Amino acid sequence: MSANKSIIERIFQAIGFELLAILICTPLLAWIMDKPMLDMGAVTIAMAVLALAWNVVFNGMFDRALKRLAIAHNAWVRVVHALMFEGGLVALGVPLIAWWLNISLWQAFVLDIGVLLFFLPYTYIYHWVYDVVRERMVMTREVF
Repeated sequence: MSANKSIIERIFQAIGFELLAILICTPLLAWIMDKPMLDMGAVTIAMAVLALAWNVVFNGMFDRALKRLAIAHNAWVRVVHALMFEGGLVALGVPLIAWWLNISLWQAFVLDIGVLLFFLPYTYIYHWVYDVVRERMVMTREVF
């Protein structure tokens, strides 16, 4: 699979990822939490925006720290990166979820962990399908 994606395509892929996740998560979480769709839609959109913003901020800080400490990227650094990223997102998101849905911090934490468990396979499947469809589209264009 080709990794030659323009910045526009990468933005399109990221927006598609978030929009599809919102379309799946909003009704599912509204049903699970027995909350109105509007409330769950708002909190889902807020969490998507928070995740995108945290991604930019955290990755910038993490990359600067690696450079300053002269640490090379390897498997262990990626594990630490993933754990710190998700830990930070939980720390930022749980209070927002609890406040918006008027639930306890514990309930918000459990909900956030449930969403994280959804996103593990969702991320894998979304990007795999995107890459397969993209490759077929590229191959079709090359034929014509």
